[in-house]
Amino acid sequence: MGFYSRFVFPWVLEKGTAVKALREPRRRVLASARGRILEIGFGTGVNLEHYPAHVEIITVVEPALELSKYARRRIESTGRKVEVHVLGAEELPFDNESFDTVVSTLTLCSIAPIELALRQIRRVMKRDGRFLYLEHGLHPNPSVARWQNRLDPLQQRLCGGCHLNRSANELLKGAGFRIAAVNEYQMPGMPGIFGWMAEGVAAIDETQGAPAAKSP
Repeated sequence: MGFYSRFVFPWVLEKGTAVKALREPRRRVLASARGRILEIGFGTGVNLEHYPAHVEIITVVEPALELSKYARRRIESTGRKVEVHVLGAEELPFDNESFDTVVSTLTLCSIAPIELALRQIRRVMKRDGRFLYLEHGLHPNPSVARWQNRLDPLQQRLCGGCHLNRSANELLKGAGFRIAAVNEYQMPGMPGIFGWMAEGVAAIDETQGAPAAKSP
């Protein structure tokens, strides 16, 4: 783990995701979290304080080899039990239909093998489970979208592989989910290239067959 990924990027991530404008969207998205919960991409642990009071244990997947100081502080301050698995979402070690709720907030933008990761998420989610997501993505205004496409390579280099031009809704539908509910909007005070948001709930699309079995 290099100096940038260990010290600089966690600071960048904290400054970019722990902003006041995202507090209420996080609370809304996480309000329906229930049962056994899997969070994809724990980052600096910003979601912890926004889960409903009844949530005591959260299983998280985080590729960073070491939790940042921000994440450790939030675990200590909330008192919630966090079971950390150091790996990427494309290699989930859990059995089929293990989780009632899967959570992703500002994470789908940065997973490199995104199609594989979403297939794994679909596999470990119960058939009646819910995928709760808060993601930024491709703007519906073509002129803004063109700038997102131009700046995407730079964004990836500076922000840990984050893409400006992904659509969470389209990615989920392509991976065997159906969008049960979604609210899309421009985040006030943010440039269009960063601030087109989707708050949604996805479920397994039963018309697309059963999820693949767990890899050996």
